[in-house]
This record gives sequence, C-alpha cells and structure tokens, in this order.
Amino acid sequence: MSKKPDRSTAMKNLIAAVRNDFPFNEPDANICGISCIGCPKKLLEIVDTELCDWQVKLEDNITPSFGEISRLAKLCKNVRRGLKRNGLVE
Repeated sequence: MSKKPDRSTAMKNLIAAVRNDFPFNEPDANICGISCIGCPKKLLEIVDTELCDWQVKLEDNITPSFGEISRLAKLCKNVRRGLKRNGLVE
C-alpha cells in the first residue's frame, strides 16, 4: 500500500498541479477573447492569489486543514470549468 501524503505535501502537490495546468503565463490578449463566458482573467487572478497565499503559509510552516485543501481544490475545479468553456484548457 502506498502511504498518503501529509496535509502540507498534499497542498504543495495541489498547488503544483494547478500551476502546471492553468495558463497563468499567457498574455492578456490570449486570455481575453472577443466573447468571454465569465471573465477568465479574473478567475485566474483569484486562483493565483489563493495559491500565492498558501505558498507563503506553507513556507511559514502553517499546516492546512483537510477543509482548506478541499476548498482550494473545489475553487480550482470550478475555475478550470470556466477556463475550459473559454478554450484556455483542454
């Protein structure tokens, strides 16, 4: 059996996965199309703010609760759905 990661490692893994999946480094011209469904730029800003906040907390050795990991994962899942509607992720 594989051992489950501790909460800090799980949060770090979530942050890394989201950073690899979401187009944070795309120019605004590529993100803001002619017809947006929900503002993908604002969605990315919300997620980036949350990820940066948690990176700082993890560096300060603050351990997230299961609820905080779940909340961030749910936010990212919902934002990903919006990004997919706009053709920014597969």
